[in-house]
Amino acid sequence: MSEIIDEHGRPEPPHGGGELDTLVGFLEFLRATIRWKTAGLDREQLNVSVPPSEMTLGGLLKHLAYVESSWFNDALAGNPPVPPWDSVDWGADRDWDWHSAIDDSPAELVGLWEDSIVNSRTLLDEALSRGGLDQPAVRSWPDGTAPSLRWILVHMVEEYGRHCGHADYLREAIDGLVGE
Repeated sequence: MSEIIDEHGRPEPPHGGGELDTLVGFLEFLRATIRWKTAGLDREQLNVSVPPSEMTLGGLLKHLAYVESSWFNDALAGNPPVPPWDSVDWGADRDWDWHSAIDDSPAELVGLWEDSIVNSRTLLDEALSRGGLDQPAVRSWPDGTAPSLRWILVHMVEEYGRHCGHADYLREAIDGLVGE
């Protein structure tokens, strides 16, 4: 079956796939939605906020890069944080990913986010070569339990779904672009 790509470059999630294909299909669709909603914007546009919120599309890209790295690299694979996350003083600014984006160029933000997705896909494939969706992440929570790979994928769909709504709103405020 060939992949269906919509007019915005988003792959249609499978209509009859199994659990893994459905979860990954929706995650890829939502990633592509963020790509569409942030495409072609300059530094000034990526730093537009709609008061009283301080949220920007640039901050959103950097936050999603962090979320990708945190869940797939740190939690699932148990690897140490990678740059730039390895040197952040999260105690000084727990929203550093959001706030520091103002200093980054569009190319830096998009590159960081896209690189994190490439790494996440690789780590997902590696995890799947070792087991299924029930396998626990290497990094556990303070109570000693660890989320399953299934939980991580569902959480990523939830994370992106929530932020796609933010991206819709912000992009419309920037230049009037509307759509799903």
